Amino acid sequence: MKSDELRPEAAPAEAETMRIRTLTGGWKALLVTWSVVTLLLCINQQFNLRFFVGFTFLNTEYYYILIALLLPLVFIMFPASPKADLHRVPWYDIALLVLTTALGLYIMAHVREAAAMGWERFGAPTPLVWACYAMWALLMETLRRTGGTALMLCILPFSLYPIFAGSMPRPFTGADAPIDETAAFHMLSSESLLGIALQSFAEVVIGFLVFGAALQFSGAGRFFIELAFALTGRFRGGAAKTCIFASGMLGMMSGSIIGNVLTAGTMTIPAMKKSGFPASYSGAIEACASTGAVLAPPVMGATAFVMAQFLGVSYAQVALAAAIPAGLYYFGLFMQVDSYAARRGMKGLPPEEIPQIGAVMKRGWYFIFVIILLVFMLLIMKRESHAPFYATALLLVLNQLFSDKRWGLRELYAFLEMNGRLFVELVGILAGVGLLIGAFSITGLTSTLTNEILLLAGGNVLVLLMLGAITSFILGLGLTTTPCYIFLAILLAPALEKAGLNQMAVHMFIFYWGMLSSITPPVAIASFAAASIAGAPAMKTSWESMWVGSIIYFIPFFFVLNPAFVLEGPLWESIYLTLTTGLGIIAICGGLQGYQVWAGNLARTGGMEWPLRIALIVGGFVLATPGGGLTGVPTGMMEGIGLAILIPTMFSARLLIGRSSATARA
Repeated sequence: MKSDELRPEAAPAEAETMRIRTLTGGWKALLVTWSVVTLLLCINQQFNLRFFVGFTFLNTEYYYILIALLLPLVFIMFPASPKADLHRVPWYDIALLVLTTALGLYIMAHVREAAAMGWERFGAPTPLVWACYAMWALLMETLRRTGGTALMLCILPFSLYPIFAGSMPRPFTGADAPIDETAAFHMLSSESLLGIALQSFAEVVIGFLVFGAALQFSGAGRFFIELAFALTGRFRGGAAKTCIFASGMLGMMSGSIIGNVLTAGTMTIPAMKKSGFPASYSGAIEACASTGAVLAPPVMGATAFVMAQFLGVSYAQVALAAAIPAGLYYFGLFMQVDSYAARRGMKGLPPEEIPQIGAVMKRGWYFIFVIILLVFMLLIMKRESHAPFYATALLLVLNQLFSDKRWGLRELYAFLEMNGRLFVELVGILAGVGLLIGAFSITGLTSTLTNEILLLAGGNVLVLLMLGAITSFILGLGLTTTPCYIFLAILLAPALEKAGLNQMAVHMFIFYWGMLSSITPPVAIASFAAASIAGAPAMKTSWESMWVGSIIYFIPFFFVLNPAFVLEGPLWESIYLTLTTGLGIIAICGGLQGYQVWAGNLARTGGMEWPLRIALIVGGFVLATPGGGLTGVPTGMMEGIGLAILIPTMFSARLLIGRSSATARA
């Protein structure tokens, strides 16, 4: 693709959905101003710059300032109903903004005293308790507006649960808490509203959101996309392979699924359609490739930071653990596309549409230093809270010095507005979801449910894993990734850990299954966004996405069966398992798409096509599955069984295809 045909990254307006108001004038100025203040507060807190001479914020005070700044803007950005006017802010939303701001500041003013006096557990003054009631109600409304009614209806009963815990039937019986104590605990303790979810946002996520936005508004995004076209465009199915490569590179830097779709998809989806891919399949490939944004290190999105908090480890450890599963996922997508294109005789992009690699590197070589700095600070220095700020600063300096996408005041204003939108939406979700954690914390229900889940599984770990996968999948259909992960990290993860499974592998397992909502109906946010660009039916695109991304349904079981996949074991074992699993994935993709590398188009085998395809899928799955542990079958024997299925299948396919070709020539 010619460089002058590449459009710039999606502007914020393109990322808007119909449920978000178009802010203008004073409202936009307020959003930008609060975005700047939020950034300054975060930088002050993370770098200990002492902007406020003679005063140091407690962490809880810092969190409440962010709530007082950002949460009220939910009522301005998100209308109360889908039918509301998106160009006018009604009086009642203005009133809710004022009320939420006042309550946030009032509670913040008492947080220091509450911590000293233990008010989150008992004895909070009556006016403060009433303020907690009101904030509780407002949190549920902001959760409804940002995360949807389904998420609010999931969280609300659990937030009320401590009031009735003592009268609930087994296994849901817990310690009762009066409503005033429950409200105070939710709003004042560091285990509910101010718990893991909001802490992750305030301490780490803000910086990475800023870095992701800077990528979209600088020339870096264009550089990565052009590089993908230059490296993969000439191969068969080149447009789709470019999509996977470009979305993978952008996703590694941004951690944003929708941002990935709207940035890379606006260029890759038209290219795929032009080269012969159906519209729905083009959208599906982009949706699956963009979903990898939350799987691929070094930046994996908000859920990974929350996971690090839950596990009590550095984010770098989580990112390293995700490396092999993410690599296998993208390899599976690549092989799906390769087999699809080969079966249909599809070619690469025309040479005139592929930029020259030398020209691309000349225009954007300096952006590679940004990646090096980010990875160095995350994985070597382990400074995850500082890394995105330094990387953003370097990115902006290099962009202003060398890029033709230099910023002016207009670009800076748009950048700050986009950050404000991201901050407001994420706070609206994470603040409300925090109450779920608080409900289980105050009642002590988690340990009871852990024992009951183990009893239900009858002590069989494989049954427990299947229960976990089904539960994660069902919750993922109604919740977005972060709320789904938090819910299951509280309920399911302890049971799996108690059954003897590796802690990191368990949390990755529920993270991956919950993440499937991005490509699975009825949520399928990535598929729906890609469908709108492709001009394809949304539901058809989401079903195609499930088929294209089907390898991800297998991968979570692999790293639970053997934690070496998440680097919890000898390095040689991790490398060996990755290679054998990669071979298995090649066979699985060949069976799914009907074209097997080293054999050819299975359609030419006549009546043997489907038996051969099924044998490839079964043999590939057996080869990819690690032996030992839960399977009860040694690794060598597992691989032997897989090869015993695959080798005869491959030779048979090759022989039949060769005979078919010879007959056709005759």
